[in-house]
Amino acid sequence: MKKKSIFLIAATAVLYFNKAYAQETPQDSVKVSSIDQVVITGNSNPKKKIESSTAISTFSAKEIQKQNPISAAALLQRVPGFAVETSGGEVGNNLFARGIPSAGAYEFVQVQEDGLPVFEDGALQFANADNFFRVDNSVSRLEALRGGSGSIYANNSPGGLINFITREGTNDFRGTAKLETSTYGLIRTDLNIGGALVKDKLFFNIGGFYRSDDGIRKTGFKANNGGQIRMNLKYVFDKGYVKVYYKKLDDRNTFFLPIPLTQDGDKLKGFNGFDPNYGTYSYRAISQLNIPQAGGGFFSRNLEDGIHPKVDVLGAEFKYDLGGNFSVINKTRYTNIDMNYTGIFPAGAPKNAAKFAQDLGMTNYQYSLVSSGAVVNPDYVQKLGFWAIDKQMNNFVNDLQFNYKFDKGNVTAGFYKSNWKSHQYWNWSNILTTATDRPELLNLVDPSLSPSSTGYSKTYNGVTDMSTLLRDSQIQGSLNDLYLNVDYNVTDALSFNGGIRYSRDYYRGYKVNTTTANLNNSGLTVDGTHGFNTTTADDNMNVLGNQFTYWYYDINKVSYTLASNYKINRENAVYARFSHGFRSPNEEAYYNNIGRLDLVKPVLTNQLEVGYKYYSRTFDIAVIPFYSALKNLSFTDVYSDGTSENKFANTTNLGVEIEGYARLFNNIFEVTFNGTIQNPKYKDFTGRNADGSTFNYDGNVVRRIPKFYFNIAPAVNITKEWRAYVSMNYYGKRFQDEGNTDDNILPSFTEFGAGMSYQLGKIRFAVDGTNIFNTIGITEGDPRSQTVSGSNIRMARPIMGAAARASITLDF
Repeated sequence: MKKKSIFLIAATAVLYFNKAYAQETPQDSVKVSSIDQVVITGNSNPKKKIESSTAISTFSAKEIQKQNPISAAALLQRVPGFAVETSGGEVGNNLFARGIPSAGAYEFVQVQEDGLPVFEDGALQFANADNFFRVDNSVSRLEALRGGSGSIYANNSPGGLINFITREGTNDFRGTAKLETSTYGLIRTDLNIGGALVKDKLFFNIGGFYRSDDGIRKTGFKANNGGQIRMNLKYVFDKGYVKVYYKKLDDRNTFFLPIPLTQDGDKLKGFNGFDPNYGTYSYRAISQLNIPQAGGGFFSRNLEDGIHPKVDVLGAEFKYDLGGNFSVINKTRYTNIDMNYTGIFPAGAPKNAAKFAQDLGMTNYQYSLVSSGAVVNPDYVQKLGFWAIDKQMNNFVNDLQFNYKFDKGNVTAGFYKSNWKSHQYWNWSNILTTATDRPELLNLVDPSLSPSSTGYSKTYNGVTDMSTLLRDSQIQGSLNDLYLNVDYNVTDALSFNGGIRYSRDYYRGYKVNTTTANLNNSGLTVDGTHGFNTTTADDNMNVLGNQFTYWYYDINKVSYTLASNYKINRENAVYARFSHGFRSPNEEAYYNNIGRLDLVKPVLTNQLEVGYKYYSRTFDIAVIPFYSALKNLSFTDVYSDGTSENKFANTTNLGVEIEGYARLFNNIFEVTFNGTIQNPKYKDFTGRNADGSTFNYDGNVVRRIPKFYFNIAPAVNITKEWRAYVSMNYYGKRFQDEGNTDDNILPSFTEFGAGMSYQLGKIRFAVDGTNIFNTIGITEGDPRSQTVSGSNIRMARPIMGAAARASITLDF
């Protein structure tokens, strides 16, 4: 792999220096000039980017294609103000908008397709929004809004809106086909076609992908396997249009969790027997779980299924000119999701094998491999959570909007209705393995006892705790929101914007109460001979009862925003915006406080931003200082033992976002860049831990979010056909948790990428390399476990190791 990375760097350098002055006309630039760009996200009507009083980043289909992001999260790394953790794999990643801390996922932003949510709440337990969305060639462009008017145009989105806008057909029949492979066994095909069935009237577009790969981290099985298809049909008439569309996603992805590393001064290095760049606990040898249940039957799970959503989306959009400058637009969508989620979650750090046995009260102990029965003597062992979650989710949403245009602006009024439901079933067990990146299941027994003795074994086929946590619960939301937005142009240069949203939202749900049991009197055996009294693995099995606990919660809130934009001239503009919004309590906050919902409050947000924008044909820059204050943030990380953090805090943040693009030397050299400087801190964060001890984090830096991070990507159009680029992503120092102590620092890191492309007529050849220097870059520690006292072992989740992809794309 290192030789391949060195070759990629060398080839890029040769292209840079040997042909740098051979160009006459560059191939198409990666960046579309912002001066004439029109945006729709967070605005009542399409308007030029320079006239929009919002902090918004845009990416055309061509830009997305040439960046060739390995995941949706990797693409969003290019947006200032978004601190993105990409180490989870292709899906299941985390995004923190403008320094707002959370347990992860997309809690304070809404991910949309064509202006409606991928799913109404993007931060349900184990249901990150990117689980249900994939970037492919059917995406026309991305618009990413931070703060600002997000709370007026969507629910639970004070941090921003991420809107993927899909392609539609035109009178010209066009298509794109792509074939891609990689150093990690990737085979991917993308296809998108669109055109007119009836000229000027009836248009279609259909696109999708299928992909299979082994994963950059070595799992021993197909880490990612599946695809997506998306299609739409649009009929245009004199006074408007009607569009219907359908999406099917059936994809399976491995989710990667923290691995052991060792602390070496201010750096983290590989743990003995574990490759930090390519290793994972999610390995084939431990992929099968099959355990009896206290209520009868067996529970089986296959780790190779990973995160496996089956998503069906059916939607429609209608626009009609009512006359007299009035128009109406209605968007509606129904989404159904059936997802199996299986992942390996470390239950703390590796332990010395002798110490692990002694902590279980064993004076005599013996480890053996489950696969062969061979007795082994490992230095370290690892307890892992084998977490299985099933979720059935659906969402019906309708957005009805009326618009009135007048000489000086427009008024938009709308009613937003969304009903959604998520039912989930958890069945978690713990297993015991070697502390290596190709782990093997271990059995642990007391050799001083006979196999028929009570407590002889601490495991059952490598399982230490069978079904130690069951959860059967449901949450439903009914959202009923009215909104009003006004744009008013005082002069050709000065404009005002104001918006208000009234939310009357209802949430309810239930959980099934549980009890504990064992299999001692079940008549089952652990090995065909001995009963379950010989093992402790079943001693605390969870059993679902027949009693339910119900809860109900309602929201009655107003969000609003005020802004002004002054266009100094065609290329320069300044703006200011204040916004007040909220985020409803997240699912885990309800569940943890089901008997005391008075403790649970919506997160209230106040944000102020000012901005300067300069857009020209050759140079763009936006500089946006911002301030935010939040109240009632809930912290709901689920720990390895199934309990939750369940703390509440306030935060403040002062920062500045910078985003720019430049074409230099007659378009030979291009560079895109973005960066964020901020100081997110806790405020009034004191209280008592579950064990009765007290804490005081007031004034500490918020966890997992850097104060400084940036991305820069220079490119050279070497000839009309040849293009080469490098990219640099810097992610600053962070803290694993709220304590801000030296033993939970996550070091800063810099990740480099590089690539090249060659355009031969309508065919494009490309090679892209990620993390080409094989950097150990840590995005998060282990939020489910604390650091190991008195040890240099740290649990953390690094970015993927060096990898390269090659692709051929045909435009027709």
